[in-house]
Amino acid sequence: MAAPQHITILGATGSIGLNTLDVVRRHPDRFSVFALTAQRRRSELLTLCLEFKPKFAVLNETADAQWLANQLQPVNPSIEVLSGVAGLCAVAEHAAVDTVMAAIVGAAGLPPAFAAARAGKRVLLANKEALVMAGSIFMDTVQAAGAALLPIDSEHNAIFQCLPTEIQRREHAPQDRHGISRLILTASGGPFRTTPMSELFAVTPEQACAHPNWSMGQKISVDSATMMNKGLEVIEAHWLFGLPAEKIDVLIHPQSVVHSMVEYCDGSVLAQMGQPDMRTPIANALAWPERIDAGVARLDLPKLASLTFEAPDLQRFPCLKLACDVLRAGQAAAVILNAANEICVAAFLERRIGFLAIAETIARLLDQMSQPALRNLDDVLELDQLTRAATRQHLGLLTA
Repeated sequence: MAAPQHITILGATGSIGLNTLDVVRRHPDRFSVFALTAQRRRSELLTLCLEFKPKFAVLNETADAQWLANQLQPVNPSIEVLSGVAGLCAVAEHAAVDTVMAAIVGAAGLPPAFAAARAGKRVLLANKEALVMAGSIFMDTVQAAGAALLPIDSEHNAIFQCLPTEIQRREHAPQDRHGISRLILTASGGPFRTTPMSELFAVTPEQACAHPNWSMGQKISVDSATMMNKGLEVIEAHWLFGLPAEKIDVLIHPQSVVHSMVEYCDGSVLAQMGQPDMRTPIANALAWPERIDAGVARLDLPKLASLTFEAPDLQRFPCLKLACDVLRAGQAAAVILNAANEICVAAFLERRIGFLAIAETIARLLDQMSQPALRNLDDVLELDQLTRAATRQHLGLLTA
């Protein structure tokens, strides 16, 4: 029997992290948890450390890390507790690690995701910002280090599953000999797909986070409600699969059963279907090229009343149009889009701005901010911080 994979889970207390641990829990002979990280949920991380007994645990703040170390001392002093970006990068690039689940939401996930790629790890990418903000830089790093990059987003994992093995292994570009003509990302349409547009100005964070099909964190739930999440996925798909913007489409599919599709030049369309459960793509990536039980209920096709598809309304979802335009504009525009969106979503969740102000503010920042050439990760992070400051200033959130 092969030795188990040693896994670092970046963002262990979030939705993706917990689902990953659920799959790992089912296969103790295949997977061993090497490190667990969290931003501030120290009590939850303590519980996970007691169960999975990793070699390392990481929290963002030094004080939280010290608290965790104190709690672990009498019960499992062998777990080493680290803090900050340096700690995240250390457990992502550690020589003993085989696989890194990159599931930290937002720009904060960039440095450890890059560290894992530079170290040639098997990177399971749930942090879409790594590609949205630094697409060519990140992909160059993956290639130079010989890292394996496997997508975790349900849409990108679905496309991955519908591609020929040579492309999955990155032995050929998508258009080389395989006749791929189009990628089709599906979207549920979120909670406001049929809400009268005159009512959108008054929607609350609670309504925006009440996704009809998926259980997700607050930030991603709001991104789904604005369909910014799908726009970011269009950008991510471009970098993951090497197709231009004009060959990546989005369809609204309210049932969330068909997770995405690949269209070929002979007219064939291959679709990946399944329950709306993130354990499926997580298990696929963990075990690839094999398959393992994910604990997901079987898809009962006879019980499906219908599968419907429709084109997205870009007036209802201006964030989707902004993201698609940004893909054509260049990498700096993508950094501005992502940073402004993160500040706006946080402000909306804190009830400082309205729902419609999210897209309006992002559009304003894209018009106002200069878009320099980005040569490395430091350039990306500098523009990210400048955009965040400019967005706060625009919104009057100088104390945010």
